[in-house]
Formats: sequence, C-alpha cells, structure tokens
Amino acid sequence: MHSNIMENDKKYLLRSIEIAKESIVNGGGPFGAVIVKGDKIISEASNRVVLNNDPTAHAEILAIRQASTQLQTFELNDCTLYTSCEPCPMCLGAIYWSGIRKIVYSSDRTDAERAGFDDKFIYNEIMLEPSKRGITFIRSSDPGGEDVFRMWNEKDDKIVY
Repeated sequence: MHSNIMENDKKYLLRSIEIAKESIVNGGGPFGAVIVKGDKIISEASNRVVLNNDPTAHAEILAIRQASTQLQTFELNDCTLYTSCEPCPMCLGAIYWSGIRKIVYSSDRTDAERAGFDDKFIYNEIMLEPSKRGITFIRSSDPGGEDVFRMWNEKDDKIVY
C-alpha cells in the first residue's frame, strides 16, 4: 500500500480491492469500486461485464450509476472514487462527466495489461481523427443534426450539464 495516501483512503481502497476479489470468486471481472461522500460509502460495485452481458458494466460505471441514484444527482463533485485499478478510458470519461474530483486507485493500466486487459489501443484511438480510427466513422452531410442543438440552445428551462 502506498504510504502517500491518508488512513481513510487506505480503508476505502482496501474495500475496493476486497470487492474485486469477491467479484472473481462470483464469476465477475477483477475490478471493484467504492464511492464515498464525506465519511460515508454511497455505493459499491464490481465488474459485471460477463455476468450482465454488458460491455459497459465496469465497476466504476456501476458505482457512479448507484451513487447518482442514491444521491439523486448527476453531479458527484463532492465524492471520491476508490478503485482497485486505474480507470479505463470509458470509465475515465464517465468520471469526468460525473464531476468526481478525486480518484484513489491501486493497480495501474500496466498491471491490467499484464492480466489481459489492454486499454492502450483505446487511448491511441481517442487521439486519432475519426477517419483514421479502427472503427468506421461516417459523418453525414444531412443538416438535420444541427436542428437538435438549435432546439437545445433555444430551450429556456434546460439543465446544463
């Protein structure tokens, strides 16, 4: 355990690791996450990609969903995420969208890669222009999509996020 984290951080980080171990035993992936507000655990989750047949069912995503439901808000900026491993690009995006400002993690992407979880190709793809990615991206010249943002911009009672 790294000595540069606070005692409470260690407690919650160890809980995320315990959840990851339980997940393996129960047929899930080797990842666990805990979201804390103040000194209270708001949500806990493990990786359920295979169990749920859902490629987005990462521990961090599920914990964010649970915390948002529990707190009745999409803004988790006063919460801390503890996770057994450095979040992947998808989870990192969700973390930014949720407003979480602190993440404490144990293993990193190199450790995950050694265990067969290689996110490097996604990090590399994100940096490319859509036309150069491994997935085909086609932007339509149909102007209909612009109407959606025009409607949004004109909406007086929108909740900006």
